[in-house]
Amino acid sequence: MHAERSPEPSALLINGTVGVGKTSVAEGVGDLLAAAEIPNAVIDLDWLRQSWPRPSEDRFNFGMMLRNLHSIAGNYLAAGAVRLVLAGVIEDPEDRKLCSDALGIELSVCRLHADLPVVHRRLMRRHENEPETLRWHLARAGELTALLEQAAVDDFTVDAATRPVGEVAAEVTRKAGWL
Repeated sequence: MHAERSPEPSALLINGTVGVGKTSVAEGVGDLLAAAEIPNAVIDLDWLRQSWPRPSEDRFNFGMMLRNLHSIAGNYLAAGAVRLVLAGVIEDPEDRKLCSDALGIELSVCRLHADLPVVHRRLMRRHENEPETLRWHLARAGELTALLEQAAVDDFTVDAATRPVGEVAAEVTRKAGWL
């Protein structure tokens, strides 16, 4: 008779440019894991960096995000989560290592991809009443897409352009080897 062993805890970061669907897909992955009765937590890294003032040398408050991630990940793991699903942006290999160190567990990275016209349409819907915010996001989408393609910090890529979020989440989960 075999006793079922819990899998070793691991984390998956859903990476990609602004507006590509990172948070929605991460939530979908969390839902699939919950349906399979795999203890998990979904963490949006943007919320972990929201504070003011930000250090002038840390444009996106990455240091604060890492400190918060370390604490929150530890809490979720202590409570029994074996899969941590993160939504956020990692722009270079050093940031990936720092994120992995903050988690203290294995980290895989999936980059969601959609062509810029698709991303721009999503951003226009999301920020339709925020012209300054929209301008910033539209410019950042192209900048970040180029950075992520050059950095190649991802273990695998999934197309998130036209399929429903649930289908994209299922492919991410499958490619991560989690179900």
